[in-house]
Amino acid sequence: MNLKTLWHKKEIVTDKKSVKAHNHESFKYKTSIELRFADFDMMGHVNNVTYFTFLEIARTKYWTHAISWDWEKTGVIVAQASMNYLSPVYPKDQLSIYVRTSRIGDSSFDLEYLLVKHVNGDEVVCGTGKTVCVAFDHTTKKSTPIPETEKNKMVTFEQL
Repeated sequence: MNLKTLWHKKEIVTDKKSVKAHNHESFKYKTSIELRFADFDMMGHVNNVTYFTFLEIARTKYWTHAISWDWEKTGVIVAQASMNYLSPVYPKDQLSIYVRTSRIGDSSFDLEYLLVKHVNGDEVVCGTGKTVCVAFDHTTKKSTPIPETEKNKMVTFEQL
């Protein structure tokens, strides 16, 4: 997929399996993001590192509400995180973020994100993100297979 951003003149070529910039129909989970004063930098827009906090908030809500991940049984660590910045976020913007599981392996899975702001009844894409998550046993300090219960919930919820 090719994306042209506000800051880049050339198109960015991304993985063909990754999220399509304006295709929120393929997401089954959406949550709102509350903006805080601390989210903004001296330029008056959300600081780029804060987008990863937004992903974390959305990911936690997704796992709690959609998947009901059993945290006491199996932990999750983020092995990789990436973000494409498409449009700045300002203090008065109202944000939502879509989350979906796009790939499930034996011990890892991918989550994709679509961050949007609401403008005159439309959703404007501010960024797209992706995290590679790994099921983790905190006792052994090693990755572990994704529990079948959680794997089945992801497959069922996402209709994979």
